[in-house]
Amino acid sequence: MAEVIGVRFKDVGKIYYFDPDGAQITLGQNVIVETVRGIECGVVAMANRTVDDENIVKPLKKLIRVATEEDMERIKQNKEKERSAFDICLQKIANHKLGMKLVDVEYTFDGNKILFYFTAEGRVDFRELVKDLASVFRTRIELRQIGVRDEAKMMGGLGVCGRPLCCATFLGEFQPVSIKMAKEQGISLNPTKISGTCGRLMCCLKYEQEAYEELLADTPKVGAYVQTPDGRGTVTELNLLTRMLSVHLDKSADGTSRQYHKDKIKLIRDAQVSITREDAEAFKGLE
Repeated sequence: MAEVIGVRFKDVGKIYYFDPDGAQITLGQNVIVETVRGIECGVVAMANRTVDDENIVKPLKKLIRVATEEDMERIKQNKEKERSAFDICLQKIANHKLGMKLVDVEYTFDGNKILFYFTAEGRVDFRELVKDLASVFRTRIELRQIGVRDEAKMMGGLGVCGRPLCCATFLGEFQPVSIKMAKEQGISLNPTKISGTCGRLMCCLKYEQEAYEELLADTPKVGAYVQTPDGRGTVTELNLLTRMLSVHLDKSADGTSRQYHKDKIKLIRDAQVSITREDAEAFKGLE
């Protein structure tokens, strides 16, 4: 067991553990710590607490100090430098005619490195751009290619629900989302219905997935062969939340289906929720 504090370096970023070095740190305080990128200033997202050693990535770095007024003034100056660096980098990208979109610029707290975040459809040879930027800023330059999900997280915006993007408000880390989740939840496989602002599958498909998996575990799926009070038939449609199923009976001559509650049906042979090859190809770029 070890005593730690949790620190975030971005508004909705991942929480990293640090050794408080005997200090009692409160939630929301700005602190100075050492990271792999150098000396950084972060916000305490988790006050002093004890955690198991297996949850700690060692070696655990110690807290350097609680941020002072001078530290906060330096952060303010870095923000002003970032805006200027963004404009300069945009011009340099245009001069080098590179197929990349600059998303954000970040100075490390000590000013020893500048990180430029960008998106691009493929690989970009930015070696000459790095040299050009280094000659201007006279410090270490790092260009980091990010995905469209990370871009949405940095830029923010509104989702199709009308609320601020989840990734920019409370999602510390992205969770894997798949087409199969939409299929299991009975959502229409329409790209405009299941993709978010970033153009990828909506993160909220993950939120209720566990509940749907529990419901699917004891509910006949579409295509299942079942016994009903009126005879045997095949499930053609189901509503997992109401547990109502539409069953096409073998003896039905007109092809109509009847509605039954899940408890009124006995499973003979279940089916599987599967994605066709055509659907997998059509939605390949969304996952």
